[in-house]
Amino acid sequence: MQVFWFIPTHGDSRYLGTSEGAREVGIDYLKQVAVATDTLGYEGVLIPTGRSCEDPWVVASALAAVTQRLRFLVAVRPGLMTPTLAARMAATFDRISGGRLLVNLVTGGDVAELEGDGLFLDHAARYEASAEFIRIWRDVLAASHDSGEISFEGRHLKVKGARVLYPPLQRPHPPVYFGGSSAAAHELAGEQVDTYLTWGEPPADVALKLADVRRHAECHGRTVKFGIRLHVIVRETEAAAWAAADDLISRLDDDTVARAQAVFAKMDSEGQRRMAALHAGGSNRTREALEISPNLWAGVGLVRGGAGTALVGDPHQVAERIREYAELGIDTFVLSGYPHLEEAYRFAELVFPLLPLSLRKQLPGQVLSGPFGEVMATGIVPRASQS
Repeated sequence: MQVFWFIPTHGDSRYLGTSEGAREVGIDYLKQVAVATDTLGYEGVLIPTGRSCEDPWVVASALAAVTQRLRFLVAVRPGLMTPTLAARMAATFDRISGGRLLVNLVTGGDVAELEGDGLFLDHAARYEASAEFIRIWRDVLAASHDSGEISFEGRHLKVKGARVLYPPLQRPHPPVYFGGSSAAAHELAGEQVDTYLTWGEPPADVALKLADVRRHAECHGRTVKFGIRLHVIVRETEAAAWAAADDLISRLDDDTVARAQAVFAKMDSEGQRRMAALHAGGSNRTREALEISPNLWAGVGLVRGGAGTALVGDPHQVAERIREYAELGIDTFVLSGYPHLEEAYRFAELVFPLLPLSLRKQLPGQVLSGPFGEVMATGIVPRASQS
């Protein structure tokens, strides 16, 4: 099991849909989140991509210099960059970071955003281009270890004598992550990627998606690992966690939700359609309407695109839900919470101790050079719990 966190390059706040309680997301704040997650023992961080975000490669390069173990899941965008350029960027980052790069293949599902960036392919063509892109990317990096070159001619992309002179540290290339809910996405995942990511849906629905990706992978003689993208709202008691969930959306009004949902409806992303279906347009924002599975809450998706569900509960409930997903075959959990700095601490302090022993042994906080907690009366070291 691997636990990742999230770098909020598109903004951060205590409340969704309002500037109240918001904070400026400058490099100092992003460093705080990165150093905290690195110190707490998170395996890596996802850096989002799109026009609502700061550029992920620039941000990752800045944060690599202030962290030690943290790995960076950074996007490559077919149609917005060439595969050979993306391969050189990946190799350079992998080398300067000491082999800490993970690559997120993002096809994109927001038609307006893609057209604004100059990409006018329809859904099917984008996935065809993505398959060609990642094949070239993988092959040219694999060839770089032997100073080789590759040529490829496809329907959308063509390279001749493509080379990367400085190979990545990871062989044959940094691991490739990818998410998508359409049939085309599952075929691409089964054929070419290392880890398939799903957004947080009820376990039964996730199980069906994973089974379909496994089937596609078997057709290509491959196996694929699995991950899930979720928000978390964990507190010491269940009541406090649900109160925090209610508080997160307490500043939303009907007009704000309607405007956000109208934008999502124009996208041709199957994953976004599935997210929207979980809360039925957001007209009912009670806990009963938004808790779509035990401790799985669809409130984030009222105004946030992409991953729109959160695990909500006390530490034992959240850990149990994580175990349920792990039993389906998921071994990478990409998590986030609002605000991202504080929730990273909450999750690490409350849930890490309940995760599998093999993972806990890897966490830096488990081996301490001095007392953990505030020493009392100049010499009394705190016990594990005072309760």
